[in-house]
Amino acid sequence: MHTRTVFFVSDGTGITAEAFGNAILAQFEMVPRRVRLPFVDTVDKAHQAVRQINHTGEIEGKRPIVFTTLVNMEVLKILQENCKGMLLDMFGTFVNPLEEELGVKSHHRVGRFSDISKSKEYHSRIEAINFSLAHDDGQSNRDLAGADVILVGVSRSGKTPTSLYLAMQHGLKAANYPLIPEDFDRRQLPPALVPHRKKIFGLSISAERLSEIRSERRPDSRYASLQNCRHEVAEAESMMRRSGIRWLSTTTKSIEEIATTILQELQPDRLVY
Repeated sequence: MHTRTVFFVSDGTGITAEAFGNAILAQFEMVPRRVRLPFVDTVDKAHQAVRQINHTGEIEGKRPIVFTTLVNMEVLKILQENCKGMLLDMFGTFVNPLEEELGVKSHHRVGRFSDISKSKEYHSRIEAINFSLAHDDGQSNRDLAGADVILVGVSRSGKTPTSLYLAMQHGLKAANYPLIPEDFDRRQLPPALVPHRKKIFGLSISAERLSEIRSERRPDSRYASLQNCRHEVAEAESMMRRSGIRWLSTTTKSIEEIATTILQELQPDRLVY
């Protein structure tokens, strides 16, 4: 049973807010319920966050703890004036005073915190990395029931780095499968994946960017040709739509943004901190 709900609110991925907040929470004997609210980058989203935080406080009878790393002052002001939780503004508390003291502007970045002595979490992370490596690029169908996330998409759309990031950063067992011409001919997902549809998330990419990436590996090949890339991307996106699979384009997104979106969409039960 959790003892308090903790929110991590950020106008980016929320990685900094989570890292900072979890490092502080580790000093206390408590079992928090963690809620991530990334990409709170508009006034409207700030009001939505405030409503969620305040509603949680009303239901639980305890005010939530709220860690923020909001850079946009207009967005932050909404929380400062309306949030009924205990608001801990990392930048306002630490970064802004340092900017004044040092006479320079910060990059609004902070190092990651870790405690390798938490052996259970550490070994869970290693286990997740091994699982993701064993299930990279459709190498194995074994124990897919044990996967937290299964990524699908055409070759070179970002599946492998995202899988490894989810494993290394969050301790998630992430498998990934390429969608290939045989799948497009059948107009169906690989049969081994069908029973695990709820865990599947799709990655797509612009055909132009895909052609650039593939050309670095196999220049002047049909595999890397723009025409073929357009065909594969269109077929893959059509398949994901038909199968009801959630997906996003990786073209302009960082691995951190991709992973954060996947976590928000699939909300896997097991995460390592």
